[in-house]
Amino acid sequence: MSKKNRFFRASRENYLTTLAKLFEYSTDNFAKRPLSRYVDGGQEYTYESFKRKCLELSHMFNRYGVGAKDKVAILSQNMPNWTVAMFSCVPFGRVSVPILPDSSESEVTNILRHSECKAIFISKRMLPKLSDEMREKLTLVVDIETFELIKKDDSAFTCEGHGTVPQEDDLAAIIYTSGTSGNAKGVMLSHMNLCHNVIAAYHAQKTTKKDVWLSILPMSHTYEMAFSVLYPLYVGACVNYIQKPPTPTILINAMKKVRPTIMCSVPLVIEKVYKTSVMPTIEKSRVLSWMKEHTPGILYRIVGKKLYKTFGGRLKFFGIGGSKLDPAVEEFLLKAKFPYAIGYGLTETAPLITNALVGKTVVGSIGVPAYNVEVKLQNVDPKTGEGEIIAKGNNVMLGYFKDPERTRSVLTDDGWFRTHDLATVDSKGRYFIKGRLGNMILGPSGENIYPEEIEQVINQFTGVSDSLVVERNGKLVALVKFDDNVINWNQEKEDKFFDNLQSMKQSVLDYVNKHVSKQSKIGEVEAMKEDFEKTATQKIRRFKYKDGANTDKNPSSEGNTESEE
Repeated sequence: MSKKNRFFRASRENYLTTLAKLFEYSTDNFAKRPLSRYVDGGQEYTYESFKRKCLELSHMFNRYGVGAKDKVAILSQNMPNWTVAMFSCVPFGRVSVPILPDSSESEVTNILRHSECKAIFISKRMLPKLSDEMREKLTLVVDIETFELIKKDDSAFTCEGHGTVPQEDDLAAIIYTSGTSGNAKGVMLSHMNLCHNVIAAYHAQKTTKKDVWLSILPMSHTYEMAFSVLYPLYVGACVNYIQKPPTPTILINAMKKVRPTIMCSVPLVIEKVYKTSVMPTIEKSRVLSWMKEHTPGILYRIVGKKLYKTFGGRLKFFGIGGSKLDPAVEEFLLKAKFPYAIGYGLTETAPLITNALVGKTVVGSIGVPAYNVEVKLQNVDPKTGEGEIIAKGNNVMLGYFKDPERTRSVLTDDGWFRTHDLATVDSKGRYFIKGRLGNMILGPSGENIYPEEIEQVINQFTGVSDSLVVERNGKLVALVKFDDNVINWNQEKEDKFFDNLQSMKQSVLDYVNKHVSKQSKIGEVEAMKEDFEKTATQKIRRFKYKDGANTDKNPSSEGNTESEE
């Protein structure tokens, strides 16, 4: 890199400390370039038209008294207007409150009430989740698809609202998350938190205005927001959105049309491709099966090229984060030379803590500390080398909204954030997650048992869609969701159904106990009738399954769908 380019990069990084500066920088420098669009046409913006619309909406908020530090919610599926909604708020000192589109009505009500939102951008699809009570309390309800006012409080029309220039430590967004623990919390992220992640992303994967993003994860989740909403603005790139839910057919067609260079994903997406397409193709072919046994290197290169072409043929970065990737799938991606990268972090760190870059991944590792983030292990067990990951840097949140006690439980006095994730670190500084501190099970002899490791073995069994391991009465129990073509619950009253179910459960039990250590052997398998309830990043909400609901032991019961707050 030339001295001039190094100087430019350092200057840009030092300048961009708030989302207001990011907004100003991107719209001034890339005005004529495309910013966002639907794959099949419709909503689309250049950086110039994006700026005009954001300013127009900001002025509207001012007229209705929604000014600096006021909270504005966004409840919508992915679309170009989502970014407009966010940037009509944050560059002017307002606080954005993104809400996950799969939230229930009660969750939406709790978030709006707890965050004290004065306005909301909402799509028609999400409108039924807005209760009459909250609609009445809000000053403005804005249709995010047209930006028309669904509801307005005319008594608030005073023209007295005003924005302000935010500082780097000012609050930019409150993101409500429950993870898998079942206790919702509002994570307060500053302008610096989010800008730091943009810069860290650039250091992890250099991009330019010529790169093309395809967005498939919820924009309201910190992972997608940081790397597919904010980062493209930093380099002047264009992001493409799919109007319909990204089923395999729709996603493949979109990738063929867009030919993205950058995508962010969760493990479930690539794991499904591997399980439902790659492996069946190999197993059904005598030639490919023979190659797998005798010339695996050649086979993986052939399959890898085909997979690469399926993703559009010019992908240079396929980011995987949100939960742990199946080691068998990662080993395949590595051998196939697929351009995947691993990222690890939490909403509380906006989100990046560590990363394993394209070409530098190691199976099972979450990589090394991200740019300008300090990472270390705390309370390390001298026998196993396992300790809790703690992190420090400009990525660490301000705290939990209106919850100082919980904030103190995760933030130390000197600024370290406790992740509650247990890991080891190797001689090259690469971290390996073992499991969640709260999920760890203490064995009868005092040994640490990580259910996540057992679940990885279960999920490799043919016919298993997903699994969860819990402890009941001193025994490890595996809750297993079988593929629909393996167990047909519509036939559960037939004798052959029961025989088939028992056979599958026994097969899983035998397989798992053959492949795990003595202390990790499971004592029982229960079959799930319904899909596991999951978070936005497809992690199972563990707390909902400790009582055995939704298994073959209790097939008629329904999962708990109440708000997690």
